[in-house]
Order: sequence, then structure tokens, then C-alpha cells
Amino acid sequence: MSSQPLFIFEMANNHMGDVAHGIRIVRELREVCAGFDFRFAVKLQYRHLPDFIHPDFRARTDLKFVKRFSETALSWDDYRRIKDAIVEQGFISMCTPWDNASVDKIVEHGYDYLKVPSCYLTDWPLAEKIASTQLPLVISTAGESFDDIDRIVSFYQHRDKPLAVMHCVGEYPTADDNLQLNQIELLQKRYAGVEIGYSTHESPEQCEAVMMAIAKGATLFEKHVGVPTEKYAINAYSATPAQIRLWLEAARRAQAMCGVSGRRHGFSAAEQRTLGDLHRAVFVRRAIQAGEVIKLEDVFLSIPGTAGQLVGQDLSKYTEYRAKRAYAVNEAIMRVDVDATDTRSVIHGIVRDAKAMLKTSGAIVPTQLELEVSHHYGLERFREFGTTTITVVNREAYCKRVILVLPGQAHPEQWHELKDETYHLLHGEIELMLEGVTRTVRKNDVVIIPRRVKHAFKSLGGAVIEEISSAYAQSDSYYTDATIAQNPNRKTYVTNWVD
Repeated sequence: MSSQPLFIFEMANNHMGDVAHGIRIVRELREVCAGFDFRFAVKLQYRHLPDFIHPDFRARTDLKFVKRFSETALSWDDYRRIKDAIVEQGFISMCTPWDNASVDKIVEHGYDYLKVPSCYLTDWPLAEKIASTQLPLVISTAGESFDDIDRIVSFYQHRDKPLAVMHCVGEYPTADDNLQLNQIELLQKRYAGVEIGYSTHESPEQCEAVMMAIAKGATLFEKHVGVPTEKYAINAYSATPAQIRLWLEAARRAQAMCGVSGRRHGFSAAEQRTLGDLHRAVFVRRAIQAGEVIKLEDVFLSIPGTAGQLVGQDLSKYTEYRAKRAYAVNEAIMRVDVDATDTRSVIHGIVRDAKAMLKTSGAIVPTQLELEVSHHYGLERFREFGTTTITVVNREAYCKRVILVLPGQAHPEQWHELKDETYHLLHGEIELMLEGVTRTVRKNDVVIIPRRVKHAFKSLGGAVIEEISSAYAQSDSYYTDATIAQNPNRKTYVTNWVD
């Protein structure tokens, strides 16, 4: 798939059965394409009229399409002359077959692409013939249900055919309120990995539709083209070269407006200066000594700041700052004067292992809930002492939590003054200590832990515990090791942790 959009100029029958006029269209299109960094194709339509029109109707002039196709018929040699002009002018060559014999001629004439029209999308004999070629395909979808589009996309993909799908409305011309441009996004979602385009039939003067199609992610664009002369008129949905130029200029503006896709865009220096001037900078609220950890309550944030100063965006719960020198009240905290420790990667590793434990256990929890990471002696000792907990519900009279114990982890001894607990072991095995007495608790065991009973546990291989209790409050946890309660940052809460 090329990074450049492809613009397809559909000549259809606008050559008027006149080879010289067809070549003129090609050459004038080449002139209007100058200066655009796009890919361009010119498309013809092939019909073998002896097969395509029933013998009893070939002379009928009262039938619109019979008359049109008969009056603009070309010989295969004439078609080839226009195709050669397409290639000579540097265009990609594309052609639509309207019958099986035309498929063979498209291959014989060496076209680059084969286009399948909407009206024959699920003409299965024609589809089988098209699938036998080696040519990449572009298919239009006007008037087709998703069931039919699904079938034909699957048909070609199972035959390893390179494929692009075009949103198309088969009204000539198409009124603005029936362009249905939202279908582009729908096709992208439905056919992941398939290039999606837009085949246009709106008024030739209308340029907004191509801009919107680009914004919606279309990468191929098809438009009927012709050159009006004293001898040949042009229909209401075909664009002149001058109109094509305006169409391409609109597309280029839209592409510039939309910018990059698939990645975050770059930022201008002006944008960065403006945003930087508005960042709240970090200043000292109280005197801080060298070596102290700088806490949120020790600082205030205001403007203006200084280049190189810490700003509000730097004060993440995952980052700890330690002063490298003493600070006076109201002094700016500069990045060069602090040591920063980022715990984000540690937390991400904990989340990864907690998710793996849940998956191994088969336990199911609501995915929108917060993950509580308890690190009683700091994150650096989490793998030794700590748990990861999901609070499913916590009401005045009852509470349900799921506790994840990673392999080798222990939970320090604690008790509760208000809460009664019941442990139901969903997975693994723990060594549970109640008032100094240790017992082994295995999968599906249930243990009641009354309030004020000191308890601790550890697991060699990891475990998942369902805790049912009366209401839970963090202030109701008392530890035998009093230093744990003295650490106000012993918990980290993670949201949006489930992919």
C-alpha cells in the first residue's frame, strides 16, 4: 500500500468512439496533474459488443445504454492506442471489463489494474474470470449489501488477489445529501487491512466531498473526466481538466489539513513556546534540605516559570524527586538540582504480572475497576512484601475484594478493629498465620478471620483470594510493624489497567 493517494480518472465512454479525442483527454489530464505529489491513473472501459448486447437489440436507439455503447464503440486496436497514450503520459493504466472476453483483452494489453464496476460486483461468472488474472483489483460497491460485499471480498481474498474497495453511490450525478461519506469509515472497520477509496459521481464543481473523504481516511479517488469540444458535449457528472485541477487542489489542501496518520504529529516551536509559557512551574513552599524527598505538600505551582524548571506535568505519582541542594521558601526547583526516580516501569511490571495471575487462575473481575498495589516497605521490596487488590464492591454493610499474591510474596501481620473477613481461596495455596499459628490454605478452602485477630500470609507459588467482609476502610488496617503505618505512600492505584 503506497503512502501516496491514487487519483483515478475514469474516461468511460467520453472518448466518444474517437481515438484522437481519447488521446487528447489523456494529454490534457497530464497537464493539470503537474505539481501534485499524488499517484494518477487513467481508466478505460472494455466491452465486446457482439457478446455484450443481444443480437435482437443492437440496432435499438431508444434504449439509453445500447445507444450509448454502440455509438462510442472502439476496436480493440483503437482501445490499445489510447492505453498506450496513457502509459506514454506517465499514468498508471486501469480498465474495467464488462464481459468475459474483455478480461482477456485487458490482460493482453498489459494494464496495471483491473477495476470491477458496482453493477457487476457479484456477477460470479465474471468474477471467476477476473480472479484467474494476476492483476490487482479495485472494486466499487454502489447498491450492494454488506452480505454481498462480504462474499466478494472473501472470494477475492481467498484467491490471494490484491484488493482495494471503493465506496460509491450509483446516481449520476449524486446529490450532496446522498453522498453517504460515513460509509468510508464503515468499510475501513469491516475490511481491516484493505485499502478503502471513494468513487465520486457528485457535481464536477463540488470539491468538498473529496476533502471529507480524505479526512475519513480514503486513499483512492475516482472521478469521471472528459473534454468538451464543439463536436462533443460532456455529461453532468464528468469533470473537465480545469475542474479536475480544482478537485486536486482541494484534495491537496485536505491532505495538508489532515496531516500525518498512524502516529502522533510533530509540534511546532511556536506551539511548544505557547504551551510552555502557560505550564505551572514548581516553587518551594517550605525550606527543604539537601537529600530530602520533595513531597507535593512541600511545593506550590504558579506562573511564570523559568527554562529548566520543574512543572506540574513532572509531578507524577510514579516519580520521586530528591533535593540535591537546600531550597529556600519561594525558590524555583530546577531539574538539574533534583534526583528523579521513575517507578512507572516497576508499576507496569506489577500490572503485567497481576494480569497474568488473573488469567492463570481463571478468576473473572469487572475490567473497569481500579487496581490497588500495596507496597508495605516500598516498591523496591514489593516482590517480597505486598499484594495487588481489586475492590469489586464496598458498601456500608458488605465488601468484596480480590487479592492477588504473586509467587514468593508475603503480607505483613495486621488486624482490623471494625472489619470481619472471610477468605475464599480461588487459586493456588497460602500459608496463613492467625494469632501466631500457621496453617496451609488450599484452593476452595474458606477461612473466617474475625476482627482484632492478627493475621499474615505468604505464598510460594502465587494465589488468588476472594475476600468477603464487612465494610473496608484503609484506616482500619493496623500493623504489628508500626513503621508500615508511618509510610503514607504505601499504596499506588492504577486505572485503565486492562487491555
